[in-house]
Amino acid sequence: MPISDAPLDFDLFAYGTIGRRHELEAGMAGLRNDLYQRFLGEIAELVSVADQAGYSAFGHPEHHLQLEGFEIINDPGIMSMFLGQHRERMTILTCGYVSTTHNPLRVAENIATLDHMHRGRFAVGLVRGYQARWVENFKMLDNVGPVGPWNKDTDEDVLNRRYFEEYVDIVYTALNNETFSYEGEFWTFPNFERNPHPHEVYTKYGAGFDADMTVHATGIAPRPYQSPHPKIYSGFTGSARTAAFWGRYGGKSIVLGGGPELLKAIWSSYDRTAEQYGRAVVPGEQACWGGLMICAETDEAAMAQLDDVRWFFDTWALPFGQPIARLLVGSPDTISRQIEEALDIVPINEVMMLVPQGIHEPSQLNASIELFAERVMPRFQ
Repeated sequence: MPISDAPLDFDLFAYGTIGRRHELEAGMAGLRNDLYQRFLGEIAELVSVADQAGYSAFGHPEHHLQLEGFEIINDPGIMSMFLGQHRERMTILTCGYVSTTHNPLRVAENIATLDHMHRGRFAVGLVRGYQARWVENFKMLDNVGPVGPWNKDTDEDVLNRRYFEEYVDIVYTALNNETFSYEGEFWTFPNFERNPHPHEVYTKYGAGFDADMTVHATGIAPRPYQSPHPKIYSGFTGSARTAAFWGRYGGKSIVLGGGPELLKAIWSSYDRTAEQYGRAVVPGEQACWGGLMICAETDEAAMAQLDDVRWFFDTWALPFGQPIARLLVGSPDTISRQIEEALDIVPINEVMMLVPQGIHEPSQLNASIELFAERVMPRFQ
């Protein structure tokens, strides 16, 4: 497997946490408007600082009903546009639209529309959904729900995966075709046979309709700003099976954990599927690599900032089956060595770093990302 020697793109990803540890521990932080207003100001400042420092992208998730405030970013499109107002160059990565809670045709339309509003400085993720509280309340189909360690490899997990694969296929089909029809296990488009009233505009100026108002195709408008569409990511994964799936489409997994053997398996699985579908793979396209980043002048100073971050992961993420990410925590030299070691294992052209937004004060967080930009990024560009 060839190792890429191309310059690396460095991205940041924030969960969207409303406050510090003591504020979260006080309970119901998501209902405090003072904290939410401060959060909006802080995450806007973070995007602006990262943009000026030279990072390539800033990512955020979709999660709803966040009374506790641990991940309070909800509507992905609204947050994407808000963050986009605070950068000049950087891509906003909305990662991502949770499949079980969205109509895939509408997601494709949203992606194309946001791509225009961001003038092409936009990327998107498509993910399966693991937070049962909000997925169960928002889900599109009664029988397709969230997945996690509690139902791994069960019939529920298998059904969710089938649904997700069809959802992704529909999004790609809509983004890549002016008009199309689709009949799957879960979705059919168009989903009706005849328009209930005549409309000459449909037949004279559009497509997909016959003169008798029989409908045989549909399509999204506008078309994506980028050609053929924005870069598409999966969510965070440590699965060779997931990577193999994305090899068909060219989507990019985000790998924030695992040792050399897992990395090799993920990259190889992607390559094998891409080859089956006749896709030539640029080294580094297989996935982006990364972890939790805290950069300070010394390893000791960086490690001293980890306590509240470990508490966040142990309290919030671990019950979902998500242990703390790979630690990219240390001095510029230490973190650079970790990146170099990864580059010796698999081809990488993009590094995605979680940052402790919300948990850390802006002064502490900004100092970390600026030091990384000044002392680490130039070594790989």
